[in-house]
Amino acid sequence: MGSIKLRNIKVFAYHGCLKEEEQIGSDYRVDLKVNGDLSLSAKTDALKDTIDYVHLNKIVKEEMAIRSKLLETVAERILNRVLEELIIVQKVTVDVSKINPPIGGNVAMVTVRRSKSR
Repeated sequence: MGSIKLRNIKVFAYHGCLKEEEQIGSDYRVDLKVNGDLSLSAKTDALKDTIDYVHLNKIVKEEMAIRSKLLETVAERILNRVLEELIIVQKVTVDVSKINPPIGGNVAMVTVRRSKSR
């Protein structure tokens, strides 16, 4: 078993419940961790035998581009796609963070964390 982490994927998107968020957009940070059996790829040195982090990044970017009111919804879509498209992945955890959320206070970011396993 092993894990691959993608940290601090920076995305600009239009998530949120406020009308302003839909129009103005915000900066987001996504962190993704996947677990799976990496022993074959360690032996073969072949991309086809591992969890392709380029594919993971593509999933994150595509799902973040689809507007949602809630970060929970975006996180769920990312989890589902990773498990559907990358059969070697056994568990996936995603943190979706809104940078400087409009909540009337000095808050650096708000984060939703979701996990899912096969």
